[in-house]
Amino acid sequence: MNTADSSIQIPHTPGCAFCDYLAGRRPFTILERRELSAALITREQRGLGHVLVIPVNHRETVLDLNEAEGTALMSHMIRVSRAVAEFTESSGIAIWQNNGVSADQTIPHVHFHIAGTLPDGGTDWGEVAELSLAETGRIASNLRKFLP
Repeated sequence: MNTADSSIQIPHTPGCAFCDYLAGRRPFTILERRELSAALITREQRGLGHVLVIPVNHRETVLDLNEAEGTALMSHMIRVSRAVAEFTESSGIAIWQNNGVSADQTIPHVHFHIAGTLPDGGTDWGEVAELSLAETGRIASNLRKFLP
């Protein structure tokens, strides 16, 4: 099954921001790129060390992933989660993923959020400041020290 075979409504955007980031058409901080997946430092830090793990190939939802991509994404999420846990020394790790407009998906490219929980617990679902590339670059530099 894929998104085309389901009733999931995908958000409509001009182009794909994540594909543009990976292609270097738009600046963004890439923590790590592997053959089938990449980890990006989001400019909207909703938790501590907030990272996005995405497939390198454009896939709109988890329904569109093939088995190799799914396996690569899970492996990459575990790798990044361990680094976030060590870097942030947080009491928890939040991982979330949305598919479709009704699930609050805003970018039509599957992505998994990974963040250390905030000092009082949870993550910030309200308005958060957008960090500069210099700030996300510093987060990436610190996180890379904890990648195995």
